[in-house]
Amino acid sequence: MALRVSGRNARFQQWEALLGNRTKRQRRGEFLVQGVRPITLAIEHGWQIRELLYDTGAQLSGWARETLDSVRAEKFAVSRELMHDLGGKADAVPELLAVVALPEDDLGRIPVGPTMLTVVFDRPTSPGNIGTLVRSADAFGAGGVIVTGHAADVYDPKAVRASTGSLFAVPVVRVPSHQAVLSWVADVRAAGIGMGIIGTDERGTVDTAEYDFTQPTLTLIGNETTGLSSGWREACDQLVRIPMVGSASSLNAATAATVVLYESARQRAAAARR
Repeated sequence: MALRVSGRNARFQQWEALLGNRTKRQRRGEFLVQGVRPITLAIEHGWQIRELLYDTGAQLSGWARETLDSVRAEKFAVSRELMHDLGGKADAVPELLAVVALPEDDLGRIPVGPTMLTVVFDRPTSPGNIGTLVRSADAFGAGGVIVTGHAADVYDPKAVRASTGSLFAVPVVRVPSHQAVLSWVADVRAAGIGMGIIGTDERGTVDTAEYDFTQPTLTLIGNETTGLSSGWREACDQLVRIPMVGSASSLNAATAATVVLYESARQRAAAARR
């Protein structure tokens, strides 16, 4: 039986905090997920759904009813006004929201193998850019994303929305510094996988299309303003550039990642046809 929440009680304040307070998300080990596609993918990919909230004032869709019936989670019947406040859209009220458990930030979640393609986003400041990069990683076949350094939160609602659910399909791991990732790379290489480390930089010596992305690759994307850290630069086997014309001197970080990931997918598809 669902518990009813119609006022701004302690439970509602907890949900509200999950939207706006990174520290409380981390302390509680959970985050609030908005949207049909993200909730569906979280369920399909086996994420732990702790709570489901539904709008008491709505005629629920078949998807919402099926989700409530099939998912083992605590259920809450929430007033329309409060669902609107939690939904993230000024002009819409969600029929369903989910509280989902945070996964472990363990590099063991990143798939390892002879065709591995992993993306590192170094110190991103925009949650939207994180979500967009994760979406592109999913679309173009990357096996995982690593976010390093002092960065925006992967589980910020803006990041989750911008990923359009890909956050639940591609392992995303937060790591405090580049050293831990390089230690992981050393283990991967010791296992016989010749992973190359390439960084994107407008002053790179090789065009993106000239680098061989068919080999196991760790692709580095730098901070939106300052680019790659000195530690990551020193770790790179190669710096690649995206050739550009016109007056633009650089691309948005997530856009640059998308271009590189597309080139990776193009090369790998061409190699598979040969």
